[in-house]
Amino acid sequence: MHELDGVTQSQQTKSLIVSTLAFTVCFAVWTIFSIIGIKIKQNLGLNDSEFGLLVATPILTGSLSRIFLGIWTDQYGGRIVYFLLMVTTSIAVWLLASVTTYPMYLLAALGVGLAGGSFAVGIAYVSRWFEKERQGTALGIFGMGNVGAAITNFGAPFLLVAYGWENVARIYAAILLTTAIIFWFATDDDPATKLRKSKGEKVQPAWMQLSPLKHLRVWRFATYYFFVFGAYVALALWLPRYYMGVYHLEIETAGMLAAAYALPGSLFRALGGWLSDLIGARKVMYMTFISCLICLFFMSYPATDYVVHGIEGPIKFTIRMALVPFVILTIILGFFMSLGKAAVYKHIPVYYPGHVGSVGGLVGMIGGLGGFVLPICFGFMNDIIGIWTSCFMLLFVIVAVSLIWMHTAIVMSEKRLHPDLRGPKALPEMLESSDEDEEIYP
Repeated sequence: MHELDGVTQSQQTKSLIVSTLAFTVCFAVWTIFSIIGIKIKQNLGLNDSEFGLLVATPILTGSLSRIFLGIWTDQYGGRIVYFLLMVTTSIAVWLLASVTTYPMYLLAALGVGLAGGSFAVGIAYVSRWFEKERQGTALGIFGMGNVGAAITNFGAPFLLVAYGWENVARIYAAILLTTAIIFWFATDDDPATKLRKSKGEKVQPAWMQLSPLKHLRVWRFATYYFFVFGAYVALALWLPRYYMGVYHLEIETAGMLAAAYALPGSLFRALGGWLSDLIGARKVMYMTFISCLICLFFMSYPATDYVVHGIEGPIKFTIRMALVPFVILTIILGFFMSLGKAAVYKHIPVYYPGHVGSVGGLVGMIGGLGGFVLPICFGFMNDIIGIWTSCFMLLFVIVAVSLIWMHTAIVMSEKRLHPDLRGPKALPEMLESSDEDEEIYP
C-alpha cells in the first residue's frame, strides 16, 4: 500500500493552500522587528550594532528551532506541530507589547522567533502530499510564504504610524492565533502519518532521524541556503534602516521599497521549484549564484569622490548608486534568491525522502542562522568600517565562496564518476553515488 493511494488532487491543493497561508502569516510575524525595531531603536537610543542584534534575535530562535521542529514533524506529523507552534508564538507576540527594557526586548524577541521554525514543519508536511515529480513545484509554491516579509515591510509602517508599535504586535498576535485555528479545522494529517497510524507503527527515535546529518552533502546544501535564504531575511530586516540612512527616506517609504525587494524574493519561489523540476536544481543554482554575484558587485561600490589631475586643472566627479537603480538591483537580487531557495529544497525529498523534516530542518536552521548573523555583522561593520555598502561587500564574498565550492564539487564528481561525460548535469550524484562518496540514503 502506497502512502499516496486514495489522496485526491483537491486534498493536495487544499493542504498546500492552507499551509502556504499559515507560513505567510508566520513569516510576517518573524520579520516584525524590521519595522517596530526602528521605533524601539529611536526610543532606547540604540546604536547600529544593538539594532542589528535586536532585529536578528528572532531569527536565531526561528533557525535553531527548525531542527527539533523538523524531527517532531517526522515523528508526529506536521498538522499538530504546526498548530501548536502558531498558538505558542501568538502568545509571545502579544506579550511583546508590555516590554520596556532592551534586555527584555531581546528575551521577548526569542519567543517571537519561534514563528520562523514553521518552515521546517511546513516543508515536511507539504512534501508528503505530493509525488516526487511534483514536489519541487509544490515546495516552491509553499515557499512563496516568504512574501510575509514584504507584507510586514509594506503594511506594518502604516499600522505603526496609525496605532503605535505596541498595537502592531497585538494585531499580529491576533492574526496568528486566528490562522492557527483556521489551519487546524481546514487540514488533515498527511498521508505518511495516516499510514503509520493505521499500521500502528512507532515513531522513529530522534537519533535515527538525525542520521542523515552525518553526510557532508547535507551541510553543503545548508551552506547554499545560508545565502539564498539567510541573506534574504537579513536584507529584508536591514533594508528599511539602509534606505533611511543612505537615502534619508521616511519609514513608510523605506518599508515600501524594502517590500519591493522582499516581494519577488517570495513570489518567484514557485517558478524556482518549477524550473528545478524542468531543467534540474543544479542549473538553477548556477543561475542564482552568478546573477547575484553581478548584482552585489555593483551594490557594493561605495559613494566615492574622484579628483583627476587634468591638463587644465583638477577634474572632480562622484560615483554613487542613485535610488532608482539601487531599488532595481534589489528586485533582481530578490528574484534570483527566490529561485535559489526553491532549488536547494528540491534536492532534499529526492535524496532523503524519509527524513525531509530533519534534513530540511538542518538546512533551514543554517539558512536561518544567516538571517541572525548577517544583520549583526551589518551593524558591526557600519560602526567599525563606517561604509554603508559594507553589507553588500560581505554578501559578495559569501556568494563567491558558495559558487566556487559548488562548482568544485560538481567538477570533481563528474571526473570521478563519469569521466566520459562533459559538463554538469542535474543531480548526477543520484546515478551511482554522491559527490562526497556517500551512500544515497534510501
